[in-house]
Amino acid sequence: MKRSALIVLAVAALIVVIGAASSLFTVHQTQQVIVLQFGDPKRVISEPGLNFKIPFIQNVETLDKRILNYDGPAEEIIAADQKRLVVDTFTRYKIVDPLRFFISVQTQAVAETRLGPIVNSSLRRVLGEVPLSSVLTDERPALMAQITNLVGQQTANLGIEVVDVRIKRADLPSENSQAIFRRMQREREREAAEFRAQGAEQAQRIRATADRERVVITAQAQRDSQILRGEGDALRNKVFAEAYGQDPDFFAFYRAMLAYENTLAKEDTSMVLSPDSEFFRYFQNFESVLFPGRAAQQ
Repeated sequence: MKRSALIVLAVAALIVVIGAASSLFTVHQTQQVIVLQFGDPKRVISEPGLNFKIPFIQNVETLDKRILNYDGPAEEIIAADQKRLVVDTFTRYKIVDPLRFFISVQTQAVAETRLGPIVNSSLRRVLGEVPLSSVLTDERPALMAQITNLVGQQTANLGIEVVDVRIKRADLPSENSQAIFRRMQREREREAAEFRAQGAEQAQRIRATADRERVVITAQAQRDSQILRGEGDALRNKVFAEAYGQDPDFFAFYRAMLAYENTLAKEDTSMVLSPDSEFFRYFQNFESVLFPGRAAQQ
């Protein structure tokens, strides 16, 4: 084969390769593609796979088919009770109509530029009709659903579907937070002072009641003890009288033994008495006392 023929063949093969590379394109499963011809949309391809286009005339615009996140800036909102609140949100959306999306905004960046003010106005509209406490309580999910619905209605012509709008943070402005903190601190201090005063009053009342009961109980105990002591003394005197009536000598002896025991129990006891003292009469002649019959025989 001649050299010129080889060159022609190589050029033709190169043209075929370039043409094939320019006409073939793939669509990933996470993407959707718009085929443009001189900027004019011709068709939309949403299914993944290998596709063809007219080389050098048509081009493709790729859009994401997954759920996208838009994290907007924090906005200061005034609630229905005129309380100021800093709300930070994020929005999840997806492109459901690629052709309308391309015609309306063309790119994701432009779409989010349009989406930001819509989310902001919806936030102000919904949160501006409820008090601050509603945003900070269990009513928040219902409020987010209202915001999502409003944003969805206003973005339907952009070819997107708003999945949800979430409030990820809702705080008071820093100056309000300080004022509220100081007010809450004063309220807690006032409540603490009230509790301390109530506690002191109750303590004083309980202490007075306890003192009164102590006096009553002590008086009753003294009364009962005196009654019991009187009854005991009467019983003791009765027993002594009966014992004395049965055997006066033994009773005198028993009383003397008790006196000895109580008096001489301690080792350091010292007594100075006359030897013929009546206190020691049983020491002097105890046999005649204990055994009067034997003493008479002697």
